[in-house]
Amino acid sequence: MTKYVIKRVLLMLLTLFVIFTICFMLIRILPRQLPTDKNLQAVITARWDALGYGEPLLVQYGIYLKNIITKWDFGTSWYIQVREPAWDVLKNRLLPTVLVNFYSFLLSIPIGIALGIYAAVKKNKWQDQFISTLVMIFVSVPSYVYAFLIQYIFYFKAGLLPLTVYSLADAGGSWFSGKMFYSMLAPILALSFSQVAGLCRFTRAELTETLTSDYMLLARSKGLTRTQATTRHALKNAMVPILPMIIATFISILAGSMIIEQIFSIPGVGRLYVTSIQLLDYDVFMIDTLFYTLVGLLAGIVVDISYGFIDPRIRMGSTK
Repeated sequence: MTKYVIKRVLLMLLTLFVIFTICFMLIRILPRQLPTDKNLQAVITARWDALGYGEPLLVQYGIYLKNIITKWDFGTSWYIQVREPAWDVLKNRLLPTVLVNFYSFLLSIPIGIALGIYAAVKKNKWQDQFISTLVMIFVSVPSYVYAFLIQYIFYFKAGLLPLTVYSLADAGGSWFSGKMFYSMLAPILALSFSQVAGLCRFTRAELTETLTSDYMLLARSKGLTRTQATTRHALKNAMVPILPMIIATFISILAGSMIIEQIFSIPGVGRLYVTSIQLLDYDVFMIDTLFYTLVGLLAGIVVDISYGFIDPRIRMGSTK
């Protein structure tokens, strides 16, 4: 396992470097834009000259990497938050994104697994068919469609939820206040529907296969009831592939929140990413790219390694 983890980490770093390099080259070949403020133009031009923006792309990239390694300097935002370090811009947007995704994660996991277990136990009955039909619908519809439906139903029709997430001032100055959580309910629901459906489908498939296995028949023949056999044996074995998927679910929610943050005006990392592309804020775009790429690559490693911790019989990378 140790050798496997080291190998995966090295491959992750290589992949991260390749993606980071490609994104740097692509964003730097786009035309540079200067603000209308003459004084700010002079400051930006001087900064760009110091970073070698007039030099070949490889030279620019070398300077950029050198600043990151030696000074932890990921550049400066000149359009989103003028003259603010790109690292600080990203850091200030992390909490809203993490909170919305975490709340959605907490809502999706128990509901999705519970529905999957219920559908598996009621296999081929009307309950299973009804849940399976809903799952197919919810999996097929993207999260931004749910966002518009939630806004229409709960804001325009029922008036139960706000149209967008409250600002810090409106919510009492804290991201953890009850008022802020209330305003986050709409994006939380929008992110949860497809995740609940995906977990339900996966749980049903795994548990259905487990319930028909030989050791389940043996357990029943020893006198265990269906409920006892399911809770003591089937669920335990079905959780081996389900638990790593829970980690992947959190990552997929995080990726899908880019559009959701735009729709509900959440000042998070996803919205920052879209804005940095629109405004060609180079350094903010690069650090946002680094964030999403690193999260995705780390998630892949964690998912693979988790199999070995959940079931000691599994050893990733073993030749035996």
